Amino acid sequence: MWIKICGIRDAATACYLADLGVDAIGLNFYAPSPRSVTREQAIEIARAVRGRVTIVGLFVNHSVAEVQQTIAEVGLDMLQFHGDEPPEFLAEFPDFRIVRAFRMGPEGLAPVADYLRHGRKLNALPWACLIDAAAPGQFGGTGTTVNWQELADNFHGGWPPLILAGGLTPHNVQAAIEATHPWGVDVASGVESSPAVKDRDLISRFVTAARSRVSA
Repeated sequence: MWIKICGIRDAATACYLADLGVDAIGLNFYAPSPRSVTREQAIEIARAVRGRVTIVGLFVNHSVAEVQQTIAEVGLDMLQFHGDEPPEFLAEFPDFRIVRAFRMGPEGLAPVADYLRHGRKLNALPWACLIDAAAPGQFGGTGTTVNWQELADNFHGGWPPLILAGGLTPHNVQAAIEATHPWGVDVASGVESSPAVKDRDLISRFVTAARSRVSA
């Protein structure tokens, strides 16, 4: 199970995650988020763990130029877009694996299907689809779970791999994996002792639960 811990804000925590064997860390460049980092912070974090863990840059409605500058200064391995970026935007970064986040609300996965249909025409499909819970005025990190059964019933097998997010914790991640069979999981608030403060015990328990053998 591929595991990403998002919203990392210091090198010490990043090193702990690398030692723990987490697959990826997320550096959040969306300034309004309590988990956001400056480029200077991101450079320090990336320098501490480069080559040991995948470094993912999270962006929300940034310009192409802003993303390119951050890539150049920080040295990102992967990009994650959490805003309203169309497939044309993804096409600006052909050399990168891109995780496209979608917020699942009352419309279910219909918007995801439309997006991927358009992206396929442009040869601009994301590397993976991250499904998070929709929350008015927010782009993620809300601690709200998606409808796992609805997701499992409607996520198309021919789509890019599923990364499950939204309200995951050490207590529910195994049940979420059993219900939705994702390729990977992504967590932020579910392993925090307070907003933006990562808790090592919660992280360790989350990783153990996510990688536990899934029951038949």
